Amino acid sequence: MATLADIAVSGAINLLSAFIFLLAFAILRLQPFNDRVYFPKWYLKGLRSSPSRSGAFVRRVVNLDFRSYIRFLNWMPEALKMPEPELIDHAGLDSAVYLRIYLMGLKIFVPITFLAWAILVPVNYTNDALEAAKMVANVTASDIDKLSISNIPLKSQRFWTHIVMAYAFTFWTCYVLLREYEKVAAMRLQFLSSERRRPDQFTVLVRNVPPDPDETVSELVEHFFLVNHPDHYLTHRVVCNANKLASLVKKKKKKQNWLDYYQLKYSRDQSQRPQMKTGFLGLWGGKVDAIDYHISEIEKLSEEIEEETKRVLKDPKSIMPAAFVSFKTRWGAAVCAQTQQSRNPTLWLTEWAPEPRDVYWQNLAIPYMSLKVKRLIIGVAFFFLTFFFMIPIASVQALASIEGIEKRAPFLKSVIEIKFIKSVIQGFLPGIALKLFLIFLPTILMIMSKFEGFVSLSSLERRSATRYYIFLIINVFLGSILTGAAFDQLNAFINQSANEIPKTIGVAVPMKATFFITYIMVDGWAGIAGEVLMLKPLVLYHLKNFFLVKTEKDREEAMDPGSLGFHTGEPRIQLYFLLGLVYATVTPVLLPFIVIFFAFAFAVFRHQIINVYNQEYESGAAFWPDVHGRVITALVISQLALMGLMSTKEAAQSTPFLIALPVLTIWFHRFCNGRHKSAFVKYPLQEAMMKDTLERARDPNFNLKAYLQSAYVHPVFKGGDDDIDEDDLLSGKMETESVLVPTKRQSRRNTPAPSKISGGSSPSLPETVKNGEP
Repeated sequence: MATLADIAVSGAINLLSAFIFLLAFAILRLQPFNDRVYFPKWYLKGLRSSPSRSGAFVRRVVNLDFRSYIRFLNWMPEALKMPEPELIDHAGLDSAVYLRIYLMGLKIFVPITFLAWAILVPVNYTNDALEAAKMVANVTASDIDKLSISNIPLKSQRFWTHIVMAYAFTFWTCYVLLREYEKVAAMRLQFLSSERRRPDQFTVLVRNVPPDPDETVSELVEHFFLVNHPDHYLTHRVVCNANKLASLVKKKKKKQNWLDYYQLKYSRDQSQRPQMKTGFLGLWGGKVDAIDYHISEIEKLSEEIEEETKRVLKDPKSIMPAAFVSFKTRWGAAVCAQTQQSRNPTLWLTEWAPEPRDVYWQNLAIPYMSLKVKRLIIGVAFFFLTFFFMIPIASVQALASIEGIEKRAPFLKSVIEIKFIKSVIQGFLPGIALKLFLIFLPTILMIMSKFEGFVSLSSLERRSATRYYIFLIINVFLGSILTGAAFDQLNAFINQSANEIPKTIGVAVPMKATFFITYIMVDGWAGIAGEVLMLKPLVLYHLKNFFLVKTEKDREEAMDPGSLGFHTGEPRIQLYFLLGLVYATVTPVLLPFIVIFFAFAFAVFRHQIINVYNQEYESGAAFWPDVHGRVITALVISQLALMGLMSTKEAAQSTPFLIALPVLTIWFHRFCNGRHKSAFVKYPLQEAMMKDTLERARDPNFNLKAYLQSAYVHPVFKGGDDDIDEDDLLSGKMETESVLVPTKRQSRRNTPAPSKISGGSSPSLPETVKNGEP
């Protein structure tokens, strides 16, 4: 068990690591040749030019202005200067609201920390229950545990203080949550009302279009919306399965990059043509001329791409029973997206279309009815992943301890018993071991979310974030507490009577705070400092810039920093909310570490959002109900944990007063969702009508159909370098061409508007009807 000295050593190591990272960042960001790594967002926006284009060679590489090094921490106040409205214009609402999660953490925990240290810490410290427990039951404890609830004797009246504080912390947290929910909902509505015209404002995604033997999917979609939305339907684009074509185009692009690389290499040294092996990763196989080989491969791929393109455009089987349907007004789109379209609730399913940047095209080709099966499979797989992952995590944490190392490597016993090394192992190693063990988990969860078939990047990230949070609760929080308590107190369990075991557990649970303190310092201090250093992107950029970059477009791709990574960052933040709320009344000494994390992370990620991250999509802060719900979950867990702990303390009179807390918290959550959640899942018709009216008055001659026509064309058809004629696509050849078959359905005969495909009457009508004959 980590002692106060071990925590101090861990704190010193992590503070030193954070300072080194910050110092390295402050130096590296000033060098001209790193400018595109630390300020890529400004380059992508066209608001910054390279400082290395003129002057002496040394000045183009190294910053020789020594005065700039003195102000090496000036990036922090600069990151905090940009007002929030300007930040929204610069980075989008998603990024601005993501920062509010850190700000909300400060709003919640700063007052709680002051209150806990002013009231609970003195109440806990002025007792001697742990000293008595050490003598009676040989329970291990440290100086930090004397500041926790474990140091209060059984049946003490002092537990009333913790109950009152639990109510105070709950009410304050709920108050902050309510104000933030109101604020973010207002920000979202303001953002949507003030935002410029976007294709997704007029478009819905229609899925599970029923099969019809007489009409193509395109004709069926057109006729359905001409009949049921005659005044607002504008155009549509069916979804095609172009996954294989996209794979071929991606493969050709890689081959082209290698060809450019070898041609550049040959242009620099023409004494010998570059050679390569054709085997796996170029490690074995016959040697060939690299340039000729890649030219021939590109020619083969071009032929395959041409054939696959023709198949996608002509084969009816490549057309999925889904379509992006656009309307003349936002009001018409809102009505369609938020209503049931047919008597059968499983057909003609409509939802708001993601914005074009947010569409995950690979999953659009998945038949809707197979999604339930896929999600069932992934649900079972996630269950086993979560609970079986607890075994290696517990094993790693056990090995990353004094007892584990001495058991596995007894020859190191004399070394690890040295005071400083022992402090490093107990105060630093468990936290870093856990962090390293979780590195690949977000990638695994994202793959699982993609398999489930979500059709937008934002929904993929939200789903993955939910699973990551559940995993952290079960494995990192509950797993660390339960397995850690069992390992630490095993000796005491063996030598005491059965009725004493619950009391020992009650003492052991708050003792796990020392492990979480070390984890917070590793992940929340040094880890956040490593985030701003961006060592991996720095190395990758310079490797790509040296070997692969040949054009400005290549350079933009090389320096592309990606987006925030909501699916990895937000669950990690929620773990800190959980730890802070659980230990606020149990071990308040942990709270300052939480506050430092939120303050430091807020400054770092504000800098990253302003200068680095280029958000892939804009969902209008649609993730906030998930954020709110996870904080509520943490609050309920903290209340249940305190109730369980009180039961082990024989506080029979005071414990029942805690029962009301989870009930009130859940009621508060339902109230907040009922009041504000609709702003995140629906678009008010009043707002839609106001915006439509205002837009018609400002720009009455705008050609909306031309604006929307190419918005939802599959990206693979927008490249322009694979002999795919985009003009043909826009003129309607993406829709399946087929022989027009008369239909007997009355709804099709009464289609009240001309066909958008043929320009004449509905293509499904018999010729006699088309010509106006009875």
